[in-house]
Amino acid sequence: MSGDSLVTGSFVTADYVVFALMLLVSAAVGVYFAWADRGQRSSGDFLMGGRRLTALPVSLSLTASFMSAITVLSNPVEVTSIGLYGLSYVMMVVVTSEVFLPVFYRLAVTSTYEYLELRFNRATRLLGTALFIVQTILYTGIVIYAPALALNHVTGMDLWGAVISTGLVCTFYCTMGGLKAVVWTDVFQLGVMLAGFLSVIIRSVVLQGGVFPIISDSEEGGRLNFWDFDTNPLKRHTFWTITVGGTFVWVSIYGINQAQVQRYISCKSLTHARVSLYINLLGLWSILLCSVFAGMCLYSVYKHCDPWTAGLVSAPDQLMPYLVMDILGDYPGLPGLFVAAAYSGSLSTVSSSINALAAVTVEDLIKPHTHMSEKHLAWTSKGLSLAYGALCIAMAGLASLMGGILQAAISIFGIIGGPLLGLFALGILCPIANSKGALSGLVSGLVVSLWVGIGAQVYPPPAELTRPLPLTTDGCNFTITGGLNWTSTALPTQLIPITTAPAHNADSRLSV
Repeated sequence: MSGDSLVTGSFVTADYVVFALMLLVSAAVGVYFAWADRGQRSSGDFLMGGRRLTALPVSLSLTASFMSAITVLSNPVEVTSIGLYGLSYVMMVVVTSEVFLPVFYRLAVTSTYEYLELRFNRATRLLGTALFIVQTILYTGIVIYAPALALNHVTGMDLWGAVISTGLVCTFYCTMGGLKAVVWTDVFQLGVMLAGFLSVIIRSVVLQGGVFPIISDSEEGGRLNFWDFDTNPLKRHTFWTITVGGTFVWVSIYGINQAQVQRYISCKSLTHARVSLYINLLGLWSILLCSVFAGMCLYSVYKHCDPWTAGLVSAPDQLMPYLVMDILGDYPGLPGLFVAAAYSGSLSTVSSSINALAAVTVEDLIKPHTHMSEKHLAWTSKGLSLAYGALCIAMAGLASLMGGILQAAISIFGIIGGPLLGLFALGILCPIANSKGALSGLVSGLVVSLWVGIGAQVYPPPAELTRPLPLTTDGCNFTITGGLNWTSTALPTQLIPITTAPAHNADSRLSV
């Protein structure tokens, strides 16, 4: 195993049991809905839950969908700057519920790209669909692979065993139970994610002697610097890049991304759909609070001995699993709960993506060209869920070969999401816009955002703009061979890669 030297402890039977239970419950939900809805005859029932869902499960599912394992592993490492996303969530919910939701709900579309044909023309719809499919498959492969790699290094959990088992379980319940299964497994997985975070937070608070010592440690270490109003767009985390850039990223996800829109338009009324968005805001805040506080715990525990600088972990997203194995290793089952939380993040994101991919393929690529019966379409939807699930597992395999390109692929979200958001906003907000303007705007927007995105990968900003804060290894009580001299403010040699699920990097924020 590539990360043997990093394994701080290893999984015991209880941990594997907790992890397996999470997968079993998820699979059982799929079986339940396949049985309960065995009479469903239409693709609408399978893909949209028959448009009979209520606000609460939908809101929790919305929260879980884009809170991937990357959120669980990487957001805590970013700590304070990420806290400002709380503001961008508020703006996103208001814009989505007042601008995009009423249009999509009243049109009763299944695929958001149907709107593009109604408003512009067929070519615009097909281009939008193609971009969404590419964006989602790329992202989903990374969402499965990245956490598996980090967890494998630190916990010693088998890499491909985890990737394939989570991929198969996810594909299974998506194919069996359709949107209802996806929504209800998301509800369960959100609970697991919160439990995983809380187990780390509670143990850290006990170790550090309360909540206030943790907050004061972060304050002293300069980790609570929220109010950086620097207007330089190249600077990594400032008030503007997070509140303004973050709002655009999140609106592109909640306002127009098929995976999210499909959920709230499957509610039984417009009011339920609106309420689901506002309850989801509370869910987003609670996950954000947990990940920020978990990050503060991480800093407080390792403030005198940073495991990354000391070479105990090889990447920042291994810090959370390292902390878990360190402080919860003596409690069998709890490391398993944290790993289950990380994978719950993956499952909820991947299942939403598989369901959304099946929906756009049926609605945009199959229905307009064939005259299938509803029963055949329902079976086609199931077959597509299976195929896309397999494709996402294959993409995870590809992600393992890409290495350094992972970062570039993650910024695809910003690169494609921005121009697509512009296209929908143009259609909804500018009655005079026509299809020529829409297509030329979409293509030119893509060119510019690709230029910015690729340029940012080729010419990364200098270290002072990405601002990794000083870390120390003064308090480490182990010896490192090779006579290396660790200084009190040894900065990591590499820049912190940004893998915050939808927030991507400062560069991709420029492209929205």
